[in-house]
Amino acid sequence: MEEERYVLRNARALAEDYLRRSVREGDTVIDATMGNGGDTEMLCRLVGEQGHVYAFDVQRQAVERTAERLKAAGLSGRAMLLCAGHETMEAHVEGPVQAVVFNFGWLPGSDHAVTTRCDTSLAAAGAALRLVREGGIVSLCVYPGHEEGARELRLLLDWSAGLPVRRFNVLYHHFINAADSTPGLILIQKNRD
Repeated sequence: MEEERYVLRNARALAEDYLRRSVREGDTVIDATMGNGGDTEMLCRLVGEQGHVYAFDVQRQAVERTAERLKAAGLSGRAMLLCAGHETMEAHVEGPVQAVVFNFGWLPGSDHAVTTRCDTSLAAAGAALRLVREGGIVSLCVYPGHEEGARELRLLLDWSAGLPVRRFNVLYHHFINAADSTPGLILIQKNRD
């Protein structure tokens, strides 16, 4: 049987590839935008029985869906689900953490009027950089297909481009032959001193 070859896919898949290379059993990580729990579940599997995931969302529906998902997968004990804004992560998590994952936008299958906001998204990204350990990563999937998402992308690109080059490696993935509304991935790794 022929080995499966790599397929270049969307921003979320790229983020997952990087996370799988960075997160190990026993790590502590953060899912800053819980949503339906897909990333929370993936992170719970990566950190294993000895690791821990903190997951944030402001919508009770997201917390409930994620709790059900983790229970069905037998992973409930690996995560703390918080109905709180991601900008408050430093009040709930004592660092350092290996990774922080963001998927900005709205809760899939819910009201699209409720989205992440530029002010709290930027505050949360800054908190993530303070919490992540040297060698750790912050993954930001940004969805510019709606008005607030387009503003978030511009703001986060400007902010991340201004990070000190000796302290952070910053990479931006965007499919240049796709529509401007196609999601992009900003990946930040904190350098070791």
